[in-house]
Amino acid sequence: MERFLEQSDIIDFHHPKVAGLANDLAQGCADDVAVTRRCFEFVRDEIRHTGDYQDDISTLKASEVLENATGWCYAKSHLLAALLRANGIPTALCYQRLSCSEYEEGVYCLHGLNAVYLHEFGWYRIDARGNKEGVDAQFDPPYERLAFALGPNEYDLPERYVEPLDVVVEALGRCTTYAEMVESFPDIRSDDGITN
Repeated sequence: MERFLEQSDIIDFHHPKVAGLANDLAQGCADDVAVTRRCFEFVRDEIRHTGDYQDDISTLKASEVLENATGWCYAKSHLLAALLRANGIPTALCYQRLSCSEYEEGVYCLHGLNAVYLHEFGWYRIDARGNKEGVDAQFDPPYERLAFALGPNEYDLPERYVEPLDVVVEALGRCTTYAEMVESFPDIRSDDGITN
């Protein structure tokens, strides 16, 4: 469990602005559920989803997401992990493989979200990508209310990761504009063999 509390170059919760926000969001919260709800709702509602707004920037580190107030789903999950880990709440990175037809027909890609360990409920997945028409992700433990229901040829990756997958880091580091990201979303098939 200690691994899911670690800081890193990407989950950089010792950055002064990330640490300060984590502390502010935890003020007045009675337990880990209340802290998680507040952090989740901040990232979901106050950080723009880069794809929804077609922002020409690609953020990677939690501190970059916070500074620019925008991130793809993966990057938003990095910020949420940082805020929760800073508050001593074990948090993992999770992925789904989904159709990306809203951007390009016939394309599949990874979608980033989180799992958090809550004392009362155990591991619980949350998705702070940001709501819009047709997307209504909520924090409602023990019930999962993720952004997307799985459709044909879509699936959950079964692991919980301490750090983002290499393909995600590579894509966010290489693609600097909205158009570049849409052309090369990170993807992994179940037979690819996932390493991290």
